[in-house]
Amino acid sequence: MNTLKDLFLDQLADMYDAERRIVKALPKMAGAATCDKLKKAILAHLKETKGHVTKLEQVFQSFDEKARGKTCEATVGLLEEGDALAAEFEGSPPINAALISAAQKVEHHEMAAYGCLHAWAGLLENNKAAGLLLEILKEEKAANETLTELALAGSNEEALGESDDKGSEKPSDKRLRNLRRGIRPVGLGRNRVGSVLN
Repeated sequence: MNTLKDLFLDQLADMYDAERRIVKALPKMAGAATCDKLKKAILAHLKETKGHVTKLEQVFQSFDEKARGKTCEATVGLLEEGDALAAEFEGSPPINAALISAAQKVEHHEMAAYGCLHAWAGLLENNKAAGLLLEILKEEKAANETLTELALAGSNEEALGESDDKGSEKPSDKRLRNLRRGIRPVGLGRNRVGSVLN
């Protein structure tokens, strides 16, 4: 019969593989970013991610196990999707928003995985493992928050492709300009199709 420890070690191996894949993926992601702050944030998280690999090795050791990886299918898929997004939007206004989206999908997967691992380590009464996993979880949450801040600070607005040297145009400004041109926003008429065509 499989035990909680078996489940823990299985998922630990999954995340060990995930972190090593992410270490290889982050430099490419940083290279695709056109926003300096995003580039710096990705490279800072690369350094943290290398530390996560070391911490996971220490978690294995705390269970008297040799570090091993098991293909993390979720991370493989998320990184492939990120590569496709980066290629599709390369050189276009939404590139940084696309990269942030791809990175946050990975972060949310990691937060879920480390939340479970941390809880299980506690149930298995391995305080050292629980402490290391909590450190990783906190860093993943902080990385996700940084990405959200960057998105809200400009990358999402930049994705509209209508910013100039003075800064991004506010959505309300765009709406007013469109009204001056005679373009009626969808939803103002009784018939949505009619409001777009008329």
